[in-house]
Amino acid sequence: MSSLGRLRLITFDVTNTLLQFRSSPGKQYGEIGALFGVRCNNNDLVKNFRANWQKMNRLYPNFGRHSALLEWQQWWRELIANTFADSGARIPEDKIENFSKHLLELYKTSSCWQHCNGSVDLLNYLRMQQQLGARENGKGEQPFVMGVIANFDPRLPKLLGNLKIDHFLEFALNSYDCKVEKPSPEIFDMAIKASKLKDLKPEQCLHIGDGPTTDYMAAKGAGWNAALVHEKNAEYLMEKYGEDKIDPSYVFPSLYDFHKKLANNNIVW
Repeated sequence: MSSLGRLRLITFDVTNTLLQFRSSPGKQYGEIGALFGVRCNNNDLVKNFRANWQKMNRLYPNFGRHSALLEWQQWWRELIANTFADSGARIPEDKIENFSKHLLELYKTSSCWQHCNGSVDLLNYLRMQQQLGARENGKGEQPFVMGVIANFDPRLPKLLGNLKIDHFLEFALNSYDCKVEKPSPEIFDMAIKASKLKDLKPEQCLHIGDGPTTDYMAAKGAGWNAALVHEKNAEYLMEKYGEDKIDPSYVFPSLYDFHKKLANNNIVW
């Protein structure tokens, strides 16, 4: 029996699953900052971006979605300004607005993002399986649909379009517009609705991502099947998160490995 078998919905995380940064945001910020006459040590920017990312997510989760004081653009503006300030370069108020807008636009494009290894090959394989299934069932109906569930701001659709993978997807849910982030089961329920598939059940759904808690365990908690694509091996992940939380049968070192096992029908959901 095909590993796709009973699956009717397949969703993906985006960052470090389908797409990845060309270079770390801190380093990229340094390169763009230089164009605006703002110079910092790139290593400091990398370190301070990470620290401010964690701080902003703690104080104003989901890009400030539930804060009366911040829209998502202002959330990023504050993160950018603080990253540079902590790196020894305080950007004047008259520059920070244009600078942050420039960065926000740039991070919709292939200047900052690239496909993860194996992602386009996997999407093409799944598209081919959709077409084969549609021919075989005699009704022209695709056996499954594909979508995205990502903790992301509203730039997501534009990014997927610019990286030319949006045509594979029936929908792309971003946490900001959904008003809820992974690992909440609510966003997985929203994906079921977004699929527009009649009588779709959680056990007919698969989510693929790199986050042990936000993707794998979150999907499992919503009653879905899940595949975890992670650089660490299953033994490490089981020790860190618990043997009852991680099933090694569904941990893959790369999308290539997942693709190969899926195509060879070596995965039982």
